[in-house]
Amino acid sequence: MTTNTYTARELSRPEFIALLAAMMALNALAIDVMLPALPYMGEALGVTNENERQFVIAAYMLGFGAAQLAFGPLSDRFGRRAPLLIGLVVYVVCAFAATFAPNFAVLLGLRFVQGLGAAGTRVIATSVVRDRFSGRAMAEIMSLTFMVFMAVPIIAPGIGQILLITGPWQTIFIFMGGLATVFSLWAFFRLPETLDPANRRPLTFAVVTDGFRIVFTNRLALSYGLAGMFLFGALFGFISTAQQIYVEVYGLGVYFPVAFAAMAGLMAISSFLNSRIVRHFGMRRISHFAVLVFTGVSAIWLTLSVAGFMPLWLFFPLLAIIMFMFGWGAANMNSLSMEPLGAVAGTASSVFGFIQTVGGALLGSFIGQQFNGTVVPVAAGYLIMGVLALVCILVAENGRLFGVGKEYADRPSGAH
Repeated sequence: MTTNTYTARELSRPEFIALLAAMMALNALAIDVMLPALPYMGEALGVTNENERQFVIAAYMLGFGAAQLAFGPLSDRFGRRAPLLIGLVVYVVCAFAATFAPNFAVLLGLRFVQGLGAAGTRVIATSVVRDRFSGRAMAEIMSLTFMVFMAVPIIAPGIGQILLITGPWQTIFIFMGGLATVFSLWAFFRLPETLDPANRRPLTFAVVTDGFRIVFTNRLALSYGLAGMFLFGALFGFISTAQQIYVEVYGLGVYFPVAFAAMAGLMAISSFLNSRIVRHFGMRRISHFAVLVFTGVSAIWLTLSVAGFMPLWLFFPLLAIIMFMFGWGAANMNSLSMEPLGAVAGTASSVFGFIQTVGGALLGSFIGQQFNGTVVPVAAGYLIMGVLALVCILVAENGRLFGVGKEYADRPSGAH
């Protein structure tokens, strides 16, 4: 970790990773803790179409993605702390307000605004990492952050199930708001300002558009950002239908959180292993291998599903392999997209966050709406998204895979 004279406080490496992971985990919490409650929310608020319950997830994701375009330039101008703390306040207020939602439309509106506030956590967490690290060191920190972040999906559905046993569905929003309040205080008292005042960019139309131009004209960065979008689209498609697949297709009932936690656990293990090996093998080799396996196993999954042979004992290990590869692919491609853009890290993080979140949410929502009582639509979504991600990688690398192109070496933070 580099030492920056412009930071008011110095965090240890474990606390630095844990705090950023906590900020990002609020997004996973806002999604995954909802899953067991979707049928109860739908019943209480008069939603008759089961697939429409998925909009509780989609509304949050759309707000979360859309606001990232604003948080990037704001954080490049005013620093990382102030925009983050304002976003966290919005998140907390909407979580508590959702407990009083009189109908489904108001609930969706509050979820959308909650996502707007949460956008700062994604943009600023990524920007803070890029402020202080680069190259393979950045990929290592991102992997460790993602590993801690994945602890939330492991336990969130189970927490949601317990909260539903002890109270109505509104209890979930009270829990979410309370935990977010604790994390907000942690950030307020402990998160340093990592943006060097000398690197702040004026908030003018010309400067903001120039920042976006730098991002959108970097072929390598943009291509990896789009590849990440397709992977997240596949993931969101599964998350949207996870409750229906595990409960309605495979009849797991109250054991649904256990199955969901197992998948999240594999992704956390994957991220940890990536942090151990990325310095040796490099971001490109690992992410390219991961996407190839992701796509190949998805093809096997779809073929067997169309043939009508997809029992739980086969479905689970196939999905496990895919999720493990997602952990390797997502963190490294995120680092590869940010690596060339350290001079506009906030703007770059906002652009890629917008692309991956909004694009991934729209793609995932479309996949989820195709649910027909089988796993075929989700399997097809994984295959198609994997193929498109592979195409983006080939565009980024001029048709070459496995690090044949230039691999960025580790450099001191701030080197561009």
